[in-house]
Amino acid sequence: MDNKSILSVIMLVFILAGCASMSESQQGTAKGTAMGTGAGAAVGAIIGAIAGDPALGAGIGAGVGAVGGYIWSNRMEEQKKKMEVATEGTKVSVTQTADNQLKLNVPSDISFDTGQSTIKPEMHPVLNSLAKGIISNPNSQVTIIGYTDDTGNDSINNPLSVNRAASTRAYLASQGIAINRISIDGRGASEPVVANTSPENRAKNRRVEIFVKEPQSQQQTQPQEQQPYIQKPAY
Repeated sequence: MDNKSILSVIMLVFILAGCASMSESQQGTAKGTAMGTGAGAAVGAIIGAIAGDPALGAGIGAGVGAVGGYIWSNRMEEQKKKMEVATEGTKVSVTQTADNQLKLNVPSDISFDTGQSTIKPEMHPVLNSLAKGIISNPNSQVTIIGYTDDTGNDSINNPLSVNRAASTRAYLASQGIAINRISIDGRGASEPVVANTSPENRAKNRRVEIFVKEPQSQQQTQPQEQQPYIQKPAY
């Protein structure tokens, strides 16, 4: 085993040991970076998490030559805080994922009516605030995934979920975001967050999830995405 391999193993052990004393959010930052980067960036992540400054950790990681994966920069943290304020009282959840993406879960309370892919007006302020953050961080990329409840069958729900993601992308693009920065997908009713046992639960499953990520390397392969269906469901 060469010196680099030995160093990587040592750093990985250090990360796992250090995570035990972190909060859940800090663990997500450190572990997510460790999975997507080399040893240098992983060490940077754990130091940044302990110090309470993710940008510091990212800088340390870059200093030892690690690239790849996503970073949780000051701009990402600032956008998360602004989105928490913008979505207060809307039932939209704003979280940092384990691999350092900003995730917005937007349920049907402010997003879509049953069988519809037209964005409700209540969703516009949330998307306006999100768009400002994306524009201020030109390195970030966006993925939007649409979902439905279990009303109807797959032939209805699958295209409907894609169209919901497409409507959300179109709105963000109308706010000045280049459309090639936004990929979309639809999962139909296949991934409910709760059982479809009541109107309230179905409303939670009828949603879009929006992910914002800042790659460490700008030479990222863009994922294949679904295209919106021309024919929208009739109900």
